[in-house]
Amino acid sequence: MSIKINNLTHIYNEGTAMAKTAIDDINLEISDGEFIGLIGHTGSGKSTLIQHLNALIKPSRGEILLNGVDINAEKSKLKSIRQRVGLVFQYPEHQLFEMTVYKDVCYGPTNLGLSEVEIDQRAKKALETVGIGEEIYEKSPFELSGGQKRRVAIAGILAMQPDVLILDEPTAGLDPKGRDEILNAIDEMHKRLGIIVILVSHSMEDVARLVDRIIVMHHGKIVVTGTSKEVFGQAKMLESIGLAAPQVSYVMMGLKEKGFNVPQDVYTIDEATEVLYSMLKQVK
Repeated sequence: MSIKINNLTHIYNEGTAMAKTAIDDINLEISDGEFIGLIGHTGSGKSTLIQHLNALIKPSRGEILLNGVDINAEKSKLKSIRQRVGLVFQYPEHQLFEMTVYKDVCYGPTNLGLSEVEIDQRAKKALETVGIGEEIYEKSPFELSGGQKRRVAIAGILAMQPDVLILDEPTAGLDPKGRDEILNAIDEMHKRLGIIVILVSHSMEDVARLVDRIIVMHHGKIVVTGTSKEVFGQAKMLESIGLAAPQVSYVMMGLKEKGFNVPQDVYTIDEATEVLYSMLKQVK
């Protein structure tokens, strides 16, 4: 699976006095299996962009190609597109409604008209992928912790076996334990399934730790894309558009200013821990 976006523009209320350009002439390619981090301040166009990817909204101009096929062409089937591109909105647990966890995850595959055997296999595989064990299958989703509910909701999308999974602020509103549960599950899921994952997040630390490539949006445009080191190495540019590098990088800058010989391209806690531990060993 590949995604290619050509000259994508979306104008809300086009042709009226209320017209507003949300995304402006975006060109982008995402390769099979890539883990993408999408960042930008509120109003930068992130949500509008991801809603185009499974045809929830149509472009004012431009095209989106999935494996070379325009998803907005007249002959494209929306049901098939939305099965291939799974979109998990913020607070997806609000969409849980079945009596048990297992039944909730079975809901999507059931609507596809699959056999009971196939539905069962998909549901169990999806729940295993997000780290939900059999002891929870028959529980009500509403008895679970916040992190567990979020994982069950993601499993419901995975059971549809999408080629692309888009997660919009998947840790929003969770406590630290629930947040770690979700991020670990997403990381493991990507390693296991090898599908395209697009993570929309305001947490620079999470993005730095997890993704292969970062896309930065500002005023409806992509202003930079690259690896964590390539993007977060431009701290001043990020600050100028209302973002920042991960907090740990500012810690390393502070140490450098105090005379410690520490690298400045450190953007995750794990990397910083390794650097500082190595320094402490040398002191001993």
